[in-house]
Parts: sequence; structure tokens; C-alpha cells
Amino acid sequence: MEAGHIIKKILPGSIAEEMDLEPGDSVIAVNDEPIKDVFDYHYLINDEYIELTVLKKSGEEWILEIDKEAEEDVGIEFESSLMDDYQSCSNKCIFCFIDQLPKGMRSTMYFKDDDSRLSFLQGNYITLTNMKDEDLERIIKYKLSPINISIHTTNPELRVKMLHNRFAGKIMDQMKKLYEAGIIMNGQIVLCKGVNDGEELKKTIRDAGSFLPYMESLSVVPVGLSKYRDGLYPLEPFTSEDAREVLNIIHSYQEQFMDEYETHFVHASDEWYILADEPLPDEDNYDGYVQLENGVGMLRLQKQEFLMALHEDSQKTSPAKHCTLATGKLAGPFIQELVNQFNKKHPEIQADVVEITNQFFGPRITVSGLLTGQDIISELKGRDLGTQLLLPVNVLRSGEDVLLDDVHLSEIEKTLQVPVRIVQSNGQDLYNALLS
Repeated sequence: MEAGHIIKKILPGSIAEEMDLEPGDSVIAVNDEPIKDVFDYHYLINDEYIELTVLKKSGEEWILEIDKEAEEDVGIEFESSLMDDYQSCSNKCIFCFIDQLPKGMRSTMYFKDDDSRLSFLQGNYITLTNMKDEDLERIIKYKLSPINISIHTTNPELRVKMLHNRFAGKIMDQMKKLYEAGIIMNGQIVLCKGVNDGEELKKTIRDAGSFLPYMESLSVVPVGLSKYRDGLYPLEPFTSEDAREVLNIIHSYQEQFMDEYETHFVHASDEWYILADEPLPDEDNYDGYVQLENGVGMLRLQKQEFLMALHEDSQKTSPAKHCTLATGKLAGPFIQELVNQFNKKHPEIQADVVEITNQFFGPRITVSGLLTGQDIISELKGRDLGTQLLLPVNVLRSGEDVLLDDVHLSEIEKTLQVPVRIVQSNGQDLYNALLS
């Protein structure tokens, strides 16, 4: 008998707990159908009546008959969230940031994922180049959505060149198949100067927009360029003038899509507005913040939440205190603006905003999510930081108290001799951190 998929955890009060399933047991099949991965599992357990074949730790085989609500989960978490091996990326994209990492980082930093299951489960963006026809058919069969797609360009020859993959030119056919099946999609364009911008950008926006309403949104983000690009495709950073041209294109199409579909559809990430020295759009322009994970509207939402907290704050004064906020060059002026607003109400609190220059990846990298512990320590050492150092949550690797360069928060605290508070990305938490 196959070993099946090993159970890691049984959720309290769940059907699985009632059935006396335990961590270490293995799920073999649902309704006598073997389970390849998480796609199969989620699809098969949606029925109101299922038969679960389980191999107990003792070696016994159980067949459990379960009556439940349609689409009700049975409360099982597996050792592997995919219930299968991760699929690595077979592309050699000219803009890939992993190829721009220095040597000597932990091995997991160099893993390139392009797994459609992670798109469904975690919102990751995938290129579809690793997908065979049967993989696409499974998405359609199981009606798994949304699927987030790294489009970059819809020009077949250009996409083959940008992704360095001879199968990359099929993107329009693949998206059409998903569109015809009613699968919800979101798109992403990593824009490279002189490559997929200008007229190519216009074409990609038009082509992606032809799949509305199932293609719900499209984001445009600038390529990130580290200092480790020796031997890689020559790419140049965007200038302020370039950013204004990109925004003009996006705003023009937003007007067209609003007139026809009542959605802005295509969105520029926050970096474009800061680089162009243009104000962020109003909240209504973000269509419910559908592309926050790509940095689209993150600063606007944080500002809205922060100002709401300021408006609702009935505390007239607070004990005098001094703290320091460290952030990337990109968000620095924006955070300073919020602190200035805060100080109008709470002048007794001194909050110093320090923009950290990214020496590790190079000064062209300005987002706080790519700051390292060593750069934070180097920039802040010797400063009067007050009684607390505030760091944005995205400096941490997901679920850990450690930064990209394996520097632990405790090391920062010990070296700088100051407690560190991690601030979540919402404006309310930033306000609370300043006040508390």
C-alpha cells in the first residue's frame, strides 16, 4: 500500500478529531481515488459525503464514511502544504532577482518557485511556463482560482526572450483557456526599461484587458536591480521622466477601462509615484486594493489607516518619549509625513525617521522588504535611538524573527542596545507603536 500523505496536525473540534485521526496517520485516498497533491485533495473533499481511506500509525487501514456540509473542511493539516514536491522555475528571466543575490546566503534563498499550487494557496505569481496541458486542465476541472500570473509581456517572441524559455510564448493561449473556463486571474508586469515598456506595455495592457472580467487586475512594477548583475542581461534603472511616462500610459488605460468596465483594472505600484514625484492616487482608484502584495496602494492604505487612528485618538497628551523608526529609502519621506501629522497632536513624542541605505544589495534597492540586519546596524550604530527602535514587519523572513542576511532581531537589540518593536504594515499599528 502507498504511504499516502502524512498528517501533521488535527484541528480542534474538527471532523477529523471526531474520527479519532492523529498526527502521523496518512491519508491514502478520497472516495477510492488516490491523491496526487493538494489540488486533488481540496477537490475531492468538497462533496457532502466522502469516504476517507486512512493508514493509521499502527498499520491498520481505516475507511471512514463522513457526512458533512458541501465544501466543509475536515480539519487536517499535512506535513507538506502542497502534499507534493515544490516545482522549481525553469526560466532564466532577464530580471530575476534571485539571480542577483550574492553568494553565501542560505540555500533556500536561491530556490525559484513557479508552482501553480502556490498561486492558488498563497497568492504567488507564476509564469505558466512550467505547466503542461494536463496541469492547466486540472485547474479548470477543479475550478481553482484566483490564479496569479506573471505576464510581463504578451508579445510571444519578446516573452521567450525575457523568460529565456522557448515555451513562454504561449501565454495568450493559456490565459484564453482559463478565461473561457471562467477562472479568475490577476496579472503582473515586471517592467524593464527599453524592453517591455512603451508600446509593448500598451499592447500587454490591452491584451490582458481583453480577458476582463475574469482577469480582475493587472499590476505594473519596476524591475529591481541589485549590484550583483555581472554577466546578466544589461538593464538600466528607470528615471523620474521614465516613471512619469509609465504613469501616463497606465492612467490613460485606467480611464478607458473605467468607462467600459467600471474598474481601473491596471495599477502602478507605489514606487512609480515616488520616483515620478507625483501624489498617490485616491483610495477609490485602487479598486479595493486588489494588488497590495505587489506594492500597489500599500502606502495609500497605510496613510488612510494612520489618519483614521489620528482622528479617533482622544488622548490629549502622553508621557514624553523618544523612539526611532528605520525604513527603506522608498518609504522614508512618506513615513516622515505621517510622523509630522502625528506630532501636531503629540509634540511630546520625538520620533526620528531614518532611511536605511541598502549597501547589501546596492543603493538602487530602496524597499524596506530587502533591508538586511547588517545595514540597519551599520546605519544606526552610534545614534541616540531613544527607548525603542521600530522596524517594519517586511524586513523579517515570513514567520521568523530573522532578516534576509540571517541577522536575528536579538542581535540587533544587543548591538544597538535598544528594544526592537516590529510594526505591522497597517497604519493603526504604526500609530499604536508611536503612541505606546
